[in-house]
Amino acid sequence: MEAYFITDVGKVRSHNEDSGGIFYNQANQVLAIVADGMGGHSAGEVASELATNFIQQKWEKEVQFQQATELEAWITETVKEANDVVYTEAKEQVELEGMGTTVVLAACTDEFITIAHIGDSRCYLYNDGKLKQLTEDHSLVNELLRAGQISPDDAAYHPRKNVLVRALGTEAMTECEIQTIGWEVEDKLLLCSDGLTNKLMDAEIEDILSKQAVLQEIGEEMIGLANERGGEDNISIALIHHEQAVRAGETE
Repeated sequence: MEAYFITDVGKVRSHNEDSGGIFYNQANQVLAIVADGMGGHSAGEVASELATNFIQQKWEKEVQFQQATELEAWITETVKEANDVVYTEAKEQVELEGMGTTVVLAACTDEFITIAHIGDSRCYLYNDGKLKQLTEDHSLVNELLRAGQISPDDAAYHPRKNVLVRALGTEAMTECEIQTIGWEVEDKLLLCSDGLTNKLMDAEIEDILSKQAVLQEIGEEMIGLANERGGEDNISIALIHHEQAVRAGETE
């Protein structure tokens, strides 16, 4: 299983409030995280790093997950604990008051993926030449869109596009949405912050993921395109490729 994480400050902002990474447990199972922080001064950066680091440390201590129910329970509890960590820190540090972060994560075994998210950072699956968005944004604009009050074109340019209705760390209690799906050899998984999806159309993402290239090249191409189009936001991408396992005695 090939995995890659890349984050870029973009062309406008002075610092990067995104965090994330690719992490491994004791059985070498992959956990990908993307977190997009929010808050004044450096508070967004603090929130995303706190959440990412907490989840990473817990994951790296785990031995192995074999059942989806077991993995879903672990993620649900861990995200709740991460929310407590960020919320408590914001209450104790005046300069961090009101900080929070989106989080999207995917825990990958050979047979299935468990995905969880809070906020508008997204997860996509590229399977059999097609791109599918697996997560629904927890945003005001998406709520209006689902209610039929605005059109998709309105949503793309709505003045309150960045307003979230759910985030990690902003309230004492929060819930992630969680799902488990099967996946196949040669599938690719993309996790990203809205710095990417605000600049690239789904069809463009699909086209880039279709290329027979290493994940680093795919990630760098996406980052480059988002920056060419203004790069007003930080951009973070986690990619996982479900490669064909090499059997004993075979060479790649």
